[in-house]
Amino acid sequence: MQPENPESYSAPAQPVWPAAAIPGQPGAHLRAAQAGDPDPDPGDDERARSADKAETPSGLEEIPDAEPTYGSKLLDELREQIARFVILPSQEALDAITLWGAATHLQPAWQHAPRLAVVGPAKRCGKSRLLDVLTETVHEPMLTINTTPAAIFRSITEDNPPTLLVDEADTIFGTPKMAEKNEEMCGLLNAGHQRNRYVTRVVGNDHTPHRFATFAMAAIAGIGDLPDTVMDRAVVIRMRRRAEGEKVKPFRSRRDIPALHDLRDRIAAWARPLLDEAANLEPDMPVEDRAADTWEPLVIVADLAGGHWPRLARVACARMVAAETAAEEDHPSGARILADIRRVFVAQREADSLSTEELLHHLRQDPEAPWAEWGRGGLTARELGRMLRDFDIRPGNVRMADRTQRKGYMRNKFLDAWRRYCPTVHPVDPQPAPPGEPPAVH
Repeated sequence: MQPENPESYSAPAQPVWPAAAIPGQPGAHLRAAQAGDPDPDPGDDERARSADKAETPSGLEEIPDAEPTYGSKLLDELREQIARFVILPSQEALDAITLWGAATHLQPAWQHAPRLAVVGPAKRCGKSRLLDVLTETVHEPMLTINTTPAAIFRSITEDNPPTLLVDEADTIFGTPKMAEKNEEMCGLLNAGHQRNRYVTRVVGNDHTPHRFATFAMAAIAGIGDLPDTVMDRAVVIRMRRRAEGEKVKPFRSRRDIPALHDLRDRIAAWARPLLDEAANLEPDMPVEDRAADTWEPLVIVADLAGGHWPRLARVACARMVAAETAAEEDHPSGARILADIRRVFVAQREADSLSTEELLHHLRQDPEAPWAEWGRGGLTARELGRMLRDFDIRPGNVRMADRTQRKGYMRNKFLDAWRRYCPTVHPVDPQPAPPGEPPAVH
């Protein structure tokens, strides 16, 4: 028997026989391997090309692959079925969707219910088609097109939650006015990301207060980004329109649904006995904080399946989270303003302070930044102050080189925010530890 052992993402490597997975000991199958002859995986060339587009975090591509298992072959089959009908933006996105779909069958085990944000810049990018395929492969699908939040949370059971599938989300959150009108739906999607978050409503003629569960995995598809709070709790898939020469198979319900249901049932049967083990696993994660909470169910599914999936899951996690972090830094309403101000201070040789007028001048001069066209006449001092107030940064009197005083910003007021929100943009020195304490380890 030959092992299924694809080549490393970054460079050809000597094939290895990996140790077999050990139930109940997550990660044990990743730590050792013996030499052997592999059976090449047909997707190696495509994965290598994908790797050229994104830098693999150090060490992840060297994770050895275990021998294929029944679970890993089920995930391979699910990935192949999805790829038949939809062109995904990357192999990592395809891997993430595969793991997300399998994770819906273990929802009672999870502390967090990751959202799958399927977004694109325009129509005809494959968003609805992806939801068509997921509807036939996830656990207890519940389509929620034009469904009220009250109907949704009344349909969620705590012991066996459904999988929410929200299409055309741009009709709910597409404009600020729409988003404001549908705040309850946004709140429901945010609350349902974490277990034990309830909504309370009065029911019956006597108006008795009653708690309703909100915890359920959800896939949300639409044109344009979803609200920031939803995106922050999601595995983000940025779809794009098919290019000439990219072919997919048309989705036909009568022909394709029976095969998808058969695969769904086999995945459910494989996952069901692993429920307790999945609930107790705490895998090593390549990311931290909320990103780790969101991706943990996907990585656990990969570790339970074994084969090459533990490696694929962690590489996809690290790359896709890094891509969204970079996108967030470019978002004008997020950390973009902090990143651009950091670049201004670097260009000004780390001046101790800059006047508001001077800072605005430099921000507007950046041809790739949005600040020259911000509002009617470019970014103003009032708007700059409002944006920075969210990060607890406020203007004050600063002394200029000509010994005059003007309203402006001190560099040291930005240090904490730079470290927290744009740490990769000209990193600043870490804060010194208080006397008697060891320095922080990052």
